[in-house]
Amino acid sequence: QVHVAESGGGAVQVGGSLRLSCVASGYTARSHCMAWFRRTPGKEREGVAAIDSDGNTAYAESVKGRFIISQDSAKKTLYLEVSSLNPEDTAMYYCAADFFVNRCGRWWVGDFAYWGQGTQVTVTS
Repeated sequence: QVHVAESGGGAVQVGGSLRLSCVASGYTARSHCMAWFRRTPGKEREGVAAIDSDGNTAYAESVKGRFIISQDSAKKTLYLEVSSLNPEDTAMYYCAADFFVNRCGRWWVGDFAYWGQGTQVTVTS
């Protein structure tokens, strides 16, 4: 059974940085698309970044140049380096995964089979 779990969230001051991690277990597929989403109360879920098994990446315009998505395939771990944080980045961040797919396609739509429980990022001024 596939399990996805995030960690690394916390409280950080404006301009600070964090590294979020997501460990995916229970799968054997060699191809995947994994992504980060975030949600703030009262707002729609937003796709933040995605990466496929070949290392191709995609980002939301709001985070380009500030966030970096990466993966360690051997450790089955997805990362999101978040920097230059501002209060608008405060949200619950979720990891999502889909397997046996070669590309991420319209990843921002959020049609993923597996989701984590989320890790909270709070940016304070």
